[in-house]
Amino acid sequence: MPTSFRPALTHLKRVDPVLAEIIARVGPCRMEQRRTGTHYDALVRSIVFQQLSGKAAGTIHRRFTELYPAKRIRAERVLGSTDEQLRSAGLSRQKIGYLRDLSARVMDKSLPLAHLGRLSDDSIIEHLVQVKGIGRWTVQMFLMFRLGRPDVLPELDLGVQNAIQRAYGLKKRPSPKDVLAIGEKWRPYASVASWYLWRSLENGDGQM
Repeated sequence: MPTSFRPALTHLKRVDPVLAEIIARVGPCRMEQRRTGTHYDALVRSIVFQQLSGKAAGTIHRRFTELYPAKRIRAERVLGSTDEQLRSAGLSRQKIGYLRDLSARVMDKSLPLAHLGRLSDDSIIEHLVQVKGIGRWTVQMFLMFRLGRPDVLPELDLGVQNAIQRAYGLKKRPSPKDVLAIGEKWRPYASVASWYLWRSLENGDGQM
């Protein structure tokens, strides 16, 4: 993600008056890239956080990391842990299965992660959805907040859909296809547009 959002904001305000109003109301863009840890760490975190509130997921993730020396999660360590140990951290059987599948693929090198930054967005999506429990939305979050890709539009995200419905005065929540059509004009800065849509809900315009 560029250190300066000025080109993105200039473009978005020029092409979309509705989004321009949201930008004015929300204020400066504070979208941040998560640079700590490895790509594996980021994918593990995304699995743990799925379908949970941030607070609950954070607690489970912390307990999970505390199972290992120096709180460092490694694929070989996850595979060497028993289901009982993993459940003691609060992980569901389903998520344990997802984490084991991810870890096994990393260990046998069928899912190399080091080179992801050199691939296109679509190639990364195709690469990562092989893993159980990692779908298109999860990879899009990885693209935006781990790799800092500037032009990701998470069309499946309910927050984005709800924000578009409210901002554009639509009678019903837009479909993923509608989201892509509406957001076409935001390119090549769809990630920044999505961030502002999420923030618009937090600013009293609705609930995510």
